[in-house]
Amino acid sequence: MAEDAIQEGPVEIAVIGDLTDHESDITEKLLGVEPGGECLMYIDSPGGSPYTSLSLMSIMKLRGLKVTGIVTGECSSAMLWPFAACERRLVTPFSVLLFHPMKWQSEEHVGLGEAAEWARHFGHLEEEMDELLAKLFGMPRGHLDKWIHPGRYITGQELVSEGLAEMVEIAQLPCFQLNGAARTARPKLAQSSRL
Repeated sequence: MAEDAIQEGPVEIAVIGDLTDHESDITEKLLGVEPGGECLMYIDSPGGSPYTSLSLMSIMKLRGLKVTGIVTGECSSAMLWPFAACERRLVTPFSVLLFHPMKWQSEEHVGLGEAAEWARHFGHLEEEMDELLAKLFGMPRGHLDKWIHPGRYITGQELVSEGLAEMVEIAQLPCFQLNGAARTARPKLAQSSRL
């Protein structure tokens, strides 16, 4: 088969680990999806920079991507905005999402004036991002605030109960043969929401 053969099905993107550390790779993969195209985004991320989060979410929205986000482990902090921007959101019974107030860091040698400006900007940014997250999830801001302050872990089941995601039940895993090959074929996500 030729290396440049057309891939069957939507592009698959894994977002594993800190967003900031992998921003370039994730951005490149999102830009590899044609405008208006579909992709699957597998998520196990504790978050990262809020600016990275906004950038990835903006690329998804500006290009009209039909992203199915699947939380395979953790989707926390800054990763919540790209997940909320997904057209379809899937979780497992073991998925966990941490909602908390935004945290910020600065360089060690920041002058007082710059620190004061950053604090002003940060307060404004935090307010706008929380409002945006509520809109992306389609939930009342007051309800979201109860998760964010002081910070709360939400399970996949809780997210489904709120109508913000769909559950992917983990069916009994196939038995593995001695050579490591599964005895049964893995179902396609497009056809089933059972793993």
